[in-house]
Amino acid sequence: MEDRIVLTNVVQRFGEKEVLKDVTLRVKAGEIFGLLGPSGAGKTTIIKIMTGQLRPTGGSAVTNGVPAAGLTGKMYRRIGMMMDEPGLYGRLSCYDNLKLFARLYAVPGRRIREVLEKVDLSEAAGRPVEKLSKGMKGRLALARAVMNEPDILFLDEPTSGLDPAATRQIHELILEEQAKGTTIFLTTHNMAEAEKLCHNIALLHEGSILEYGGPNEICRKYNHKKQIQIRLYDGRHLEACCGKDMGCGRETAEMIKKYLEQGLIETIHSTEPNLESVFMELTGRQLV
Repeated sequence: MEDRIVLTNVVQRFGEKEVLKDVTLRVKAGEIFGLLGPSGAGKTTIIKIMTGQLRPTGGSAVTNGVPAAGLTGKMYRRIGMMMDEPGLYGRLSCYDNLKLFARLYAVPGRRIREVLEKVDLSEAAGRPVEKLSKGMKGRLALARAVMNEPDILFLDEPTSGLDPAATRQIHELILEEQAKGTTIFLTTHNMAEAEKLCHNIALLHEGSILEYGGPNEICRKYNHKKQIQIRLYDGRHLEACCGKDMGCGRETAEMIKKYLEQGLIETIHSTEPNLESVFMELTGRQLV
């Protein structure tokens, strides 16, 4: 599968401040990739470099097979963007916001109604954007980003500040786009969102990538305890080692077998950490 996004040894400085430090990553066609890090880590700067809004101080960035700094108007028609500041026109209606975008990107007018229906905003088509809830504005911004049926979709904190219902709708729309073959580059500081949606992630801290890979793969890598935790119906909590190098596999298996046969086990879990815990281990701070 071909690479849609390639960053190689990218450095970005603003005056004396080094915002990105030797960032290298690859995103395959049809992949949902998550860039996970706290506010100020450099996530938005990376998107601006990949979309040609910034020229890196050092290294190279290739987007859809073209140097990002050389993207042209025609090439931008194959890219969709939903940035943290959506740039919607508050006094214009939902329909007119999309109509303006359709003209700029040479998108057929019929797509306006299609995408409004897709994001469940058909009934709000004539409503001014300034009258919409934050969740509705987020769905409208996503509708605008997918109107041109892009090869690559850049989403910068798409669910930031949204309630659970609005977040779920955005997630469903993202998965629908990926199912059509769209490559999706997602920035977030929500580790649960990254675990749910992403094939691969990078943990970014102070401009450097600390870890790169599948979410479950990264969590397993930092599973230092290698234990199974069991809760029995009588309220007892038990822990047993499960590491292949710890010499207790048979003993643990026999214990679990005994409790299962007796129907005593209420829950059973392994102890690998989540992405939040991994990030805290690597940086000493939370993903906020």
